[in-house]
Amino acid sequence: MVGPAVKREAVAHLRAVMGLSERRACSIVDVDRKTVRYSPRRPADAELRAKLRDLANARRRFGYRRLFVLLRQEGEKSGKNRIYRLYREEGLTVRKRRARRRAVGTRAPIPIEAKPNARWSLDFVHDQFACGRWFRILNVVDDVTRECLAAIPDTSISGKRVARELTTLIARRGKPGMIVSDNGTEFTSNAILSWTSEHRIEWRYIAPGKPMQNGFCESFNGRMRDEFLNETLFFGLDHARAKIGAWANDYNHQRPHSSLGYATPAEYAANLAATGDRLRNPDQLRRSPVATFAPSGVSNARTQIATG
Repeated sequence: MVGPAVKREAVAHLRAVMGLSERRACSIVDVDRKTVRYSPRRPADAELRAKLRDLANARRRFGYRRLFVLLRQEGEKSGKNRIYRLYREEGLTVRKRRARRRAVGTRAPIPIEAKPNARWSLDFVHDQFACGRWFRILNVVDDVTRECLAAIPDTSISGKRVARELTTLIARRGKPGMIVSDNGTEFTSNAILSWTSEHRIEWRYIAPGKPMQNGFCESFNGRMRDEFLNETLFFGLDHARAKIGAWANDYNHQRPHSSLGYATPAEYAANLAATGDRLRNPDQLRRSPVATFAPSGVSNARTQIATG
């Protein structure tokens, strides 16, 4: 469908090149003369455009919906459609880095109480320093509130280190009802098996080759990679710790989360703790079955993994 702007150009072309009257040109193009004579009376958007550009430059992987939420938090009263129009006109559209593969098959839900600390997810993310040396980040996510409970970078993280970090986190936040992770050697080590037995915490391993059974932490890793790691250059371990800590704090307290109705994880957790209400959407916690937790008396973690 041809829009009014294109029809105005067609009428102007017919009048300039062929010398037709406005009435005749409008009849040929099939457009009302009032439409041709209309001149936009929109207010100046210079200040709003500048705000939008500044936010988009500061958060280069945010789309217009999250930028709209951030503008509303600053007191901007413009509607979502206006923000979207300016977002397109300013050329701020986020380019997708790769096509998303759609999951196939059915998924069975795992019953879980909608409260903080009901279930934690653990996983590692890898990146490089500017000198080329690799380092890794241990991420711990609350599956209900979507909070980043810990993001610990180091050049080497063993099973004993994971146990120590979890002990520190429990002392600060409280004991989780369940922990979910993949079958990495750090998570299936004797140190972790002893730690789970000592603290009486249920630890579930996902089926081999099924990362989406740990979907909440995988999603968080993707956001961290896309919005932070790919946009940041790290010059050393101390620099990485400072930057990652600041980003995790921003993720919990400033970044709107689409799965939480564009509230921040900290706001959602506070509201959930204050009201004791159920999740806005119970389907948020549906995911594929995970392997059973480690039975007592078994020392070889590899024998505990269910095939799903």
